Amino acid sequence: AQLDESGGGSVQVGDNLTLSCVVSGYSVRSNCMAWFRQTPGKEREGVAHIATFSRTATADSFLGRFTISRDTAKNTLYLQMNSLKSEDTGTYFCARGRYAGCTWNRDDYLDWGQGTQVTVSS
Repeated sequence: AQLDESGGGSVQVGDNLTLSCVVSGYSVRSNCMAWFRQTPGKEREGVAHIATFSRTATADSFLGRFTISRDTAKNTLYLQMNSLKSEDTGTYFCARGRYAGCTWNRDDYLDWGQGTQVTVSS
């Protein structure tokens, strides 16, 4: 099983970015899939997740601006990030959950990508 993120970069406040996570070794809809974000000195935190049955959830800090989705034909998970703020800066990871449903608990995730850096400056 392998997860390969891409799409990060350095942008300005208010810009948009789309992160991609190409999944290899299993179907992107076989388990819960999620995006997490980590910043220096802080624990990795959940950003958004999508369950096997397509229910999604977005953490409060990103609600209304970030959208998680998947393309089963491309076996790829996405995170559309709109109206970026400086506090959105961090390394974003995609992760595969243990179960069909999703939680925000990092221990419920089996596989992780290498991360992609997003830097938002004013």
